[in-house]
Amino acid sequence: MPRLSDIRIRDPFILHDEQTATYYLYGTTDADPWDGPGTGFATYSASDLTGDWTGPASAFVAPDGFWATTQFWAPEVHRYQGRYVMFATFADGAGRRGTQVLAADSPRGPFLPISDGPVTPPSWSCLDGTLHLDSAGDPWLVYCHEWTQVGDGRIVAQRLSHDLGETTGEPAILFTASQARWTRPNGTVDGAPAFVTDGPFLITLPDGTLAMIWSSFGDDGYALGMSLSPGGSVLGPWQHEPEPLWRRDGGHGMLFTDAGGLMYIVLHGPNATPSERTILHGVEIAGRTLRLVRRAQSG
Repeated sequence: MPRLSDIRIRDPFILHDEQTATYYLYGTTDADPWDGPGTGFATYSASDLTGDWTGPASAFVAPDGFWATTQFWAPEVHRYQGRYVMFATFADGAGRRGTQVLAADSPRGPFLPISDGPVTPPSWSCLDGTLHLDSAGDPWLVYCHEWTQVGDGRIVAQRLSHDLGETTGEPAILFTASQARWTRPNGTVDGAPAFVTDGPFLITLPDGTLAMIWSSFGDDGYALGMSLSPGGSVLGPWQHEPEPLWRRDGGHGMLFTDAGGLMYIVLHGPNATPSERTILHGVEIAGRTLRLVRRAQSG
């Protein structure tokens, strides 16, 4: 059985499922995630974080007639209203890319679409949608409006219906990548410097501050930074930490708490295909921010 260091994966996401006392690892697992055919998402499972993982097992296979054919990216899974919901990026190879919502009765799947195609705006190129529940328990979709379309990549929030099958409000631009001091251009769009936004993930800190980790490019390549909404609203206003949380050749992160109450950040590194592996690192809440901490960790 594989260890984490054996599993080639991008955009890793770990669900600690308290119902089954099991950890599930999801991510971008197609052989060619950029230009190849989209086939589905694999999952791995383990009873603890330090040993072997069982898998891969198929969590999602594109059904006949599925609208997307390529770029099956960044699945994340949440327990919601008694089921397991997956938010993932898909593309049709003809310019349409967006976040699709799927659901299953088990974290192992099989996950099936519950939204009629992407829930992101149809004319936008979008990716990396994540689920956020506000203080009233109402669901929001937070996602990236792709830099390839707008130049300065955006993080956007939009209300979701309670069944997660559609958005119910207009998109609200929370911020753009270049507003964070640590980001650097990565390419150009229409002759102007372009800035990437990837992989938003949100948690509420003990004092009510809403924290978002997200990725872009910095001085040392692909990196992961943090932004804060001190009032706790997903609509902000958002303040940006001046230095990245993870600065060197790694990103697209998420946060989870293990069975013992310890928090971890999960990301992939390096950023070059096919060398990507899961990086699992301890993290602690320090006031209104997060800090990386060393923990004994194998795998």
